[in-house]
Amino acid sequence: MSKPKHPRALKDTEAQAILSNVRVSPRKLNLVAGLIRNRTAADAVATLTFSKRRIAQDVRKTLESAIANAENNHQLDVDRLVVTRAEVGKSMVMRRFHARGRGRSAQIEKWFSHLKIVVAERAQETAPTETAQEAA
Repeated sequence: MSKPKHPRALKDTEAQAILSNVRVSPRKLNLVAGLIRNRTAADAVATLTFSKRRIAQDVRKTLESAIANAENNHQLDVDRLVVTRAEVGKSMVMRRFHARGRGRSAQIEKWFSHLKIVVAERAQETAPTETAQEAA
């Protein structure tokens, strides 16, 4: 016997990918996630490819995984995908100590983060008609 199947939380036009326990602080990861929010998938991949931040390559791999999930698992059109959500959450914190002078110690915190990227297929935008262009 197994548990009953959990209903799908996302819409039919959405796909996601999750990266857990990545070794970067949530504040730094959120800066990179902010670069790709509400962008088309191709534009977001290009932005992350040429970003100088170390964590951008892991975020790019997660985004490409979400795009592959949309194409292979949900039969969505890759050319119309948009990054609707890039959520960053806190994970565990490794605590270490650093020896200081006079026999004292200081605590060092090494933060971990979670990342969830959701891509959605947007409705195809209709090209402006010739009459609308002539009027302008």
